[in-house]
Amino acid sequence: MATDEFSLIAQYFSVCGTAGADTLLGVGDDCALLVPPDGELLAVTTDTLLASVHFPLDSPARLIAQRALAVNLSDMAAMGATPRWFQLALTMPEANQHWLAEFSAGLNAMACQFNCALVGGDTTRGPLTISITLMGTVPSGQALKRSGAKPGDTVYVTGCLGDGAGALALLESKLSPRVEDGDYLKERFWRPQARVAEGLAIRHFASAAIDISDGLLADLGHIVKASKVGAVVGVDNLPLSHALCCSADPERRLNWALSGGDDYELCFTVPADKLAKCQRLIDEGELTATPIGQIIEGQGVRCVDKQGIPFEICDPGYQHF
Repeated sequence: MATDEFSLIAQYFSVCGTAGADTLLGVGDDCALLVPPDGELLAVTTDTLLASVHFPLDSPARLIAQRALAVNLSDMAAMGATPRWFQLALTMPEANQHWLAEFSAGLNAMACQFNCALVGGDTTRGPLTISITLMGTVPSGQALKRSGAKPGDTVYVTGCLGDGAGALALLESKLSPRVEDGDYLKERFWRPQARVAEGLAIRHFASAAIDISDGLLADLGHIVKASKVGAVVGVDNLPLSHALCCSADPERRLNWALSGGDDYELCFTVPADKLAKCQRLIDEGELTATPIGQIIEGQGVRCVDKQGIPFEICDPGYQHF
């Protein structure tokens, strides 16, 4: 039974994920020793999840772990990078053996799915908080950034929008969907499918990209600000899941799609001369993405309906402070 930090790490986290020849030294020493592939850049991202802020306090440990790593993987996907290693800083009120076993099992399952390995971190006592630093690699010159969008580019999103906010409403007992729709929404919240494969595919033609964590409007807003351009989004083009459409009224689900956040889909822009490449991947089933708008001269993001009439935005998206 784990009784101190070192035995706890050895019992629950010494083997988590898939360590390859690029990991010379992993969990258990003062530092990890890693070997990035020749000619590739190191991509690094960190996300922190706090109980009662990013997930309900009584949530199952396995699901918390899966979500914590998934949101980092989504950042890696938005950069067009391959995830390789991660570190975990885990703060918890007590070293509960059952909770730790479930947490490490969930973390290992997600790490193995995306072929990355835990290589270090820290544990301490306090309010339940999970911080993960994920490291990956991307070939030099191929990283997707927020600053490359140009007027005339088409704006795309992967998957469906609004499910994350719908799921949160369900978890907070503010939504009462059918059982099958509720199961779908909860799966989308706890196991968001990081679009790593899609990120690797679009880096060959996308001009800019970001993952949708704070809401489409907020995150597309980051692209247009970094690129010094504007964007117009057709609200009738937004992809919505069948479960969400069956669970919420049109106004509610549309606001969730625009501003709800927690979808962890990709928003990316494609120049006119690269649209055929994007469409080919969509036609071949290798990319699930929907065109939703255009990059334009100017600044900011505005929304219109199918008649081109401005759509009033009630919520600009999640604000961290």
